[in-house]
Amino acid sequence: MIRKLTALLMAAMLLLTVTAVAETDLLADIQERGNLVIATEGAWSPWTYHDESDALVGFDVEIARAIADKLGVNAEFVECPWESIFLGIDSKMYDIAANGVEITEDRAAKYDFSTPYAFLRTALIVRADNEDIHSFEDLKGKKTANSAGSTYALIAEEYGASTDTVSTLAQTLDLVLAGRVDATLNAELSFYDYLKEHPEAELKIVALSEEASNVAIPVRKGEENAAFLAALNDAINELRTDGTLKTISEKYFETDITTAQ
Repeated sequence: MIRKLTALLMAAMLLLTVTAVAETDLLADIQERGNLVIATEGAWSPWTYHDESDALVGFDVEIARAIADKLGVNAEFVECPWESIFLGIDSKMYDIAANGVEITEDRAAKYDFSTPYAFLRTALIVRADNEDIHSFEDLKGKKTANSAGSTYALIAEEYGASTDTVSTLAQTLDLVLAGRVDATLNAELSFYDYLKEHPEAELKIVALSEEASNVAIPVRKGEENAAFLAALNDAINELRTDGTLKTISEKYFETDITTAQ
């Protein structure tokens, strides 16, 4: 009988321990370990990429570092493919993602999002000699290329296109230029940034989304993450108020994309 009671007591203690670990307050955990783990691709200029010295830089990288500073911790970046970002957040490998993540209905059903820190329009890009595609509706039956599970791939599929999977914007545009796909969708400003480095590229934008999408930071849903989400929002609002967001945006985009138009 004593053995049974002891076993039951140990099982109960183990359950309490597991529950406590599972419900650890994320903000307290981050502050205790002293670092914010941030998932990013590192291959999408000017959002997140490597400069000539191979240092990780970009709009999202600087925003995330500024947020970590506001939280009083170090920013620890983990580079991974786009399709691995949300899996890593789900498994608690990463605290957040800083990678131009747009808020969509499906994502909002699964994640809580911070206050938006950027706003952008989606561009429909084709070869300069393409006369078949003039609008998003013209994508029906056509082939596009984008990162798997990206907002742009989902939009293309909603308009009836099939999508080839690639990892970077440069790879996507190479496929368009080679005629292997008909078009691609991406952030308008990312395309203009590409043209700065490739002015000879015979590409053009034929359509833009009417409304700008909201770029924000996804956080796992749950009461244990509520304090962290509030701190995240406070940090973003402070960075907007003190002009940091605007300064970083103008550094990478030569315009302010941090205020809704």
